[in-house]
Amino acid sequence: MTLTELRYIVTLAREQHFGHAAEKCFVSQPTLSIAVKKLEEELGVALFERSKNAVRVTPVGEKVVQQAQRVLEQADTIKDLAHEGKDQLKSPLRVGAIFTIGPYIFPHLVSEVQRLAPEMPLYIEENFTESLRVKIRNGELDAVILALPFHEPDILTRPLYDEAFEMLLPKGHAWTSKKEINGEELPDTQLLLLGEGHCFRDQVLESWPTLNQALHDQQSITEGSSLETIRMMVGSGLGCSVLPQSAVYGPCHSDMVETRPFQEPVPNRTVGVAWRASFPRPQAIDVLVEAISSFDPANHR
Repeated sequence: MTLTELRYIVTLAREQHFGHAAEKCFVSQPTLSIAVKKLEEELGVALFERSKNAVRVTPVGEKVVQQAQRVLEQADTIKDLAHEGKDQLKSPLRVGAIFTIGPYIFPHLVSEVQRLAPEMPLYIEENFTESLRVKIRNGELDAVILALPFHEPDILTRPLYDEAFEMLLPKGHAWTSKKEINGEELPDTQLLLLGEGHCFRDQVLESWPTLNQALHDQQSITEGSSLETIRMMVGSGLGCSVLPQSAVYGPCHSDMVETRPFQEPVPNRTVGVAWRASFPRPQAIDVLVEAISSFDPANHR
């Protein structure tokens, strides 16, 4: 078996489609199909169930794919170790962030990393926490920026900054007359939240458990796909929302909305960075941390 064949089965298990997996691997579908079949014959077991419309991993295939992921990660580590004597700040750094952090921190991060390490380009992407979890484990990303806590074997984390939650109101809303908002009153107004899968949605619901009943009753709560979509809906008068501080004062700040702080205790989240303990470029992580350390979520217009 070869590393290429292992990469094929890992990709096929993830995509569950021969055509899509072949595209991801930059080969033709017959080439990938023949290689997978050859590996199955070598191992003497079926790794995938094939039907007309779907490809599924067999139980033994799941174990083989998991081991293949570890082998590929170790192979990448070997390549990085071979270059350890060279400048750690010359290779690209692959950084992911959750959707409620990326749009606000990436503009600052790119410019700061360019200043601190001009020969280290950044590959950046936004995704859900669970998707970033998979990508940091299998080596597709070198570091991820997300809300802590984040628990994963062999993954190190470091807190970067705390940011408070604030209330976002349409211009002229009755609550704009208040200096501070009582979070327990949130179920009494039309509220916009992110859809399921966003960890910030879960953090809001954890901060005010009374919202769970309103959500269960499907009353007074509307869902949006992103914080910027929600900001526009608030500006149009559809309702109110809760945003992290960095999003409140982000680049798309609008005159159609107003913000108010919450009463004590003010809910907040801790943003941190996570990376594999085996990642062989600690200097690159140091640059990433230094670049983010100058980010102020309350003042980055």
